[in-house]
Parts: sequence; C-alpha cells; structure tokens
Amino acid sequence: MASEPESPPDDEAERARRRAFVAEHRTAVYGYPRRDHGPSMSVVYYVVDRDDRILVSTIRDRGKGKAVARHPNVSLCVLDEQWPLAYLLLYATVEVDPSLDRATDLMVRISEVMAGRPMPPEARADVEEMCRREHRVVLTLSPYATFQTPPRHVREAADLKGLTHWTSQSLPW
Repeated sequence: MASEPESPPDDEAERARRRAFVAEHRTAVYGYPRRDHGPSMSVVYYVVDRDDRILVSTIRDRGKGKAVARHPNVSLCVLDEQWPLAYLLLYATVEVDPSLDRATDLMVRISEVMAGRPMPPEARADVEEMCRREHRVVLTLSPYATFQTPPRHVREAADLKGLTHWTSQSLPW
C-alpha cells in the first residue's frame, strides 16, 4: 500500500503567506449557520483591518447580521479571482458594530476596493446616506483558523506526472 503524501509544514512563512493571500484579495464567500435548512453563503467584498481582523458590511436585518446573535462562528472563503481558482478558507468569530460612522468608513473603503481607486472626499456624504437608509452595520471577523487545500492544477498531460495530493488540514490563523 502506498503511503500518504506528507502535509506541508506549518511555519511562520506559511502563516505569512496565508495572511498575504487574504490581504491581496477582495472577494469571498461568507458562510454562516441558518436556523432552517443548510448553511447560508453569500459573496461579499471585504477589507482587512488592523490586527488581521476582516471587515464586512451588511444590512442590519439581513441574515448575516441576525445570525451572529444565534451563533458567532462563521467561515469566509477568500477567492482568487484568477483562473485556475485558488482559495483559502478562514474560520472566525464575528461581532456586529452598529455605529454609523464605522459603517460609513467601511463602505467608503469597500467602494474603493470595488472601483479599484480612491473615492473623492465628497462621495462620503452619499455613502453615509446609503448606510443610514439601509441600516448598515459592520461585521468584524476575528479569524482563529484556516483550512488549507493546496491547489494542484492540471493544464496539460505533463502536469499529471508526479502530481500529488494530501489531506486538507486546519491550521492556526
């Protein structure tokens, strides 16, 4: 019987690589437990805040914000937007911040991520009005673990020679 391939080491360089992947991307699938049915997932833009916390904006009365009261653990699957697709799954606890100023600050930052350029200062008033009208809140995610499945892409037959896979693993954030 062939032995299982060894898992890659989890050292500081690997942790730094995972954090850089999250910081360099902008879209993710946000997952949370629902009261009924299976888990819910939605695509979100996010920004990384100080202390490696991740900020997501949502409307107060949507499921993402309401679910936190029932269960504060969520997952965030950070997506590479280039093909072949790579991803990194984070497990995090989440807190809801209802502050209008924080929601506005975050939506300005997310607007900049979406547009790929800074927003002019005069746009802040429009963002604040949107946040007030939509009852926007800030979800602050504090990651505690990652789940890694290293990509093994096949682009041509030669890539199959020596191709290995190993068991995925949870790693500390």
